[in-house]
Amino acid sequence: MSENSYYNKLLNNNKEWVSHKLAEDKDYFTRLASLQKPPVLWIGCADSRVPANEITGTKSGEMFVHRNIANMVVHTDINMLSVLDYAVNQLKVKHIIVCGHYGCGGVEAAMHSKSLGLIDKWVRNIKEVYKKNKVELERIPTEEGRFDRLVELNVKDQVYDLAKTSIVQKAWKANQDLELHGWVYGLKDGLIKDLKVNMDSPEHLDSIYILDFD
Repeated sequence: MSENSYYNKLLNNNKEWVSHKLAEDKDYFTRLASLQKPPVLWIGCADSRVPANEITGTKSGEMFVHRNIANMVVHTDINMLSVLDYAVNQLKVKHIIVCGHYGCGGVEAAMHSKSLGLIDKWVRNIKEVYKKNKVELERIPTEEGRFDRLVELNVKDQVYDLAKTSIVQKAWKANQDLELHGWVYGLKDGLIKDLKVNMDSPEHLDSIYILDFD
């Protein structure tokens, strides 16, 4: 299939999808356009194999989504922070889920020294996660095992980095109902693993990271 043929296929698929949705519910788009009140912010990987709505069985309008390479929460990333601020302060989401996935190319790149260009600057953050957990990781006898574990450790680190933001801490200070979670998706079986890193207050953080808003 040529590039133009595939391009046109996407547009035709859209028309078929619209027809299908209207056949099911003639008011579907009218209702969807009138309100956005998702209970969840999803911070996931940009990998094309991990579509948030599809793997969670959620519908349009039920999940606010931000994706980047290796599902990172970087405190200098204005894009991510803007999404987080809007989700927490305007949409009033009740859950923020950081979802990584096994076989993540960004995490794999961080495990090796080969330069890949601009992405080197991004995965540097994951290298810090590796360094922090080096003793545990290097006790794992296989590279595949280390890879899978670093995927999990990276997700956990991003959940803690979410909790360190002033956006999340201000919401907790105001007694806003907000919980943070860490998940990993399995490409080989389609199942989501709950890493049991759940936070609903800053008490899980070292005191140096807890902000005083008074």
